[in-house]
Amino acid sequence: MTDQLVSERDEIESVESFEARARAYIVEHLPRPDESSGNFEGSSSDEEELARIARCRDLQRLLFHGGLAGICVPREYGGQGLTPAHQAALNRAIVGYDYPTQTQVPTFTPCMAVILDFGTEEQKKLHVPRILKGEELWMQFLSEPSGGSDVAGALTTAVRDGDEWVLNGSKIWTTGAWWSDWGLCLARTNWDVPKHRGLSVFMVKIHQPGIEVHRIEMLNGSREFCQEFITDVRIPDTDRIGEVDQGWTVGTRWMYHERSFTSSPYVTRPANRASSEYGDFEPGNRTLKLARRLGRLDEPRVRELIGEAHTGELVGDALNAWVSRRMRSGELSDQAAGIIRLYAGTNAVRSISIEFEIAGTAAIAWDKDDSSLPGMNYLVRQRACIGGGTTEMSRNVISERVLGMPREQSRDTDIPFRDVPRSAPQH
Repeated sequence: MTDQLVSERDEIESVESFEARARAYIVEHLPRPDESSGNFEGSSSDEEELARIARCRDLQRLLFHGGLAGICVPREYGGQGLTPAHQAALNRAIVGYDYPTQTQVPTFTPCMAVILDFGTEEQKKLHVPRILKGEELWMQFLSEPSGGSDVAGALTTAVRDGDEWVLNGSKIWTTGAWWSDWGLCLARTNWDVPKHRGLSVFMVKIHQPGIEVHRIEMLNGSREFCQEFITDVRIPDTDRIGEVDQGWTVGTRWMYHERSFTSSPYVTRPANRASSEYGDFEPGNRTLKLARRLGRLDEPRVRELIGEAHTGELVGDALNAWVSRRMRSGELSDQAAGIIRLYAGTNAVRSISIEFEIAGTAAIAWDKDDSSLPGMNYLVRQRACIGGGTTEMSRNVISERVLGMPREQSRDTDIPFRDVPRSAPQH
């Protein structure tokens, strides 16, 4: 058995060879980014957004056919069966080229990661290859209108009916649900036990009878967030992830993948490219371009701000690497992903604020055809600390589960969820 394992390990391509192969393929097949390659801003039309999604699917398919998709996904599910070091090599090789931004988060992580962790063999063999080819885009049906960050307080219900479950409820703040294919859904399957013990997770096809997707318009004009109204949707039990009523076990790992997405071995993203829930961006580079465009590059204060933004990016990269290594080695628990989430959110807010400060009065009003100035992003900057789990929740996780501080008292821990006091519904 030992000889067999050594033989399999020896067959793994070296990182150097893989990176050279990846660079050669990327140069030949991937385009350079253009104005359609970025994330969606308030000025993007539906047509532009759908065109970008289609392009991301094509780019993901190109990566798959080049052996560059699912680097750390086992080969039996369509991946390459390689290591995080190989993924890091791909992230270096892809710098300067367009890549499938919208297929990475939350499709690859946390959704695909959860399927790999808890899915059956049939579920993994069906969905993971399709994800790697860009054929399925996944979203999280997690937050609810009544729950905020208390995802364990889910009111969306799944009632068993033979070999099926009947799903009713509502989910909200689902980025891109209107153009996505599947959702990973947390639902309540037992009201007679404490709230954390009566949850289950299901895979839900989004566009089907019984699911209405409503888009939410943000202050900056963006309509990327959606709310879903779910009415008597039937789900086969074969689309359940994990055990019945054990959804919080799945959910805990789900939260880990969500908080640590910037360092996930499943995500392809250019190296040294800072990320947040606000989106992928390069603070130092963006602030430099902005200052040059506005003719403020020689001002001492502006140069300080550019340096601060760049420093924040470098610190984030180093922090991600440090925490990720120690989680993989077991020196830190998975809950340390909260450190990565906390820094990503707070640094994103500061980076956007720096851009606003550099822009000055130009960020207060601008031509309707020019959406590149940071005024609107500044107005919604706090979403970086809300989406993907609030930074306040990350602070709780860090204090209680990383530092070992006393847990906050809760009145609903040991009583059946149906007996937990709730506010009257709003009409």
